[in-house]
Amino acid sequence: MSNTIRLAIASIFVGALVLGIKTLAWWLTGSVALLADAFESTVNVATAIAALIAIRIAARPADASHPYGHHKAEFFSAVLEGVMIIVAALLILREAYLGFLSPRALDLPIEGLLVNGTATMINALWAWVLTSRGRAARSPALVADGRHLFTDVVTSVGVAVGVLLAVVTGWWILDPLMAALVAVNILWSGSKVVRESLSGLMDEAVSEETLGLVRDIISKEAGGAVEAHDLRTRHAGQATFIDFHLVVPGDTTVFDAHEICDRVEIALKEAVEGARITIHVEPEHKRKHSGIVVLD
Repeated sequence: MSNTIRLAIASIFVGALVLGIKTLAWWLTGSVALLADAFESTVNVATAIAALIAIRIAARPADASHPYGHHKAEFFSAVLEGVMIIVAALLILREAYLGFLSPRALDLPIEGLLVNGTATMINALWAWVLTSRGRAARSPALVADGRHLFTDVVTSVGVAVGVLLAVVTGWWILDPLMAALVAVNILWSGSKVVRESLSGLMDEAVSEETLGLVRDIISKEAGGAVEAHDLRTRHAGQATFIDFHLVVPGDTTVFDAHEICDRVEIALKEAVEGARITIHVEPEHKRKHSGIVVLD
């Protein structure tokens, strides 16, 4: 079992634990904001399950029906998580609206805040673990799950501030007001997760930094070739696809051309984790006098 799958499984248990703690905080206080906060944690559990399913599918090797692998499954999970974040925000806005209509004093607010604070600290720690480990493993599903949890942390902090101010001032309408303000922030975060995940589904190219690295490696390692052109890249989960045309002198043997390609592929795979490389070799008359100049 890979570390990525272990993290996804652990997220389900952490989400369930946090949901139970937040539900207890709401039960102690009767706070609309804490109820909304607890409700968002149900989404955390659901998205953690979705992330686990996507990661397991993405880990499957390429087959006859999917010759390029199943890497994009993680992007579908990330899109789902983004949508669920948005849905949670809309439901929180609904609870906030009902709270505006009938604000009420809270029961045991300090005890409830302490209990909810414990859940917030657990979420903050686990969000950092998922985001950092997800980026290291180049897993969109884990990164999206971590960002989702971070929005939950922001929600909980905002809710705590609102409840505390309501207790101090006696303005109980601050409870639903803070819930509404935090819901707007969650809407923005959810839309960002969806946009970034859709870019992966649309075969977006690698970053300018990675693209520059790829070009430099081809230029330095393709000695014996004339030029490289029509470089294209795309990323799909943990895989990065790189393909380009490599022009070699007309008298280059198949063996020598293959040696050049092997040298370039090895260097690219060492620099770009998960690289999948396709090189189309062309004779010198196909030269375009553009693209990547090969250094002698």
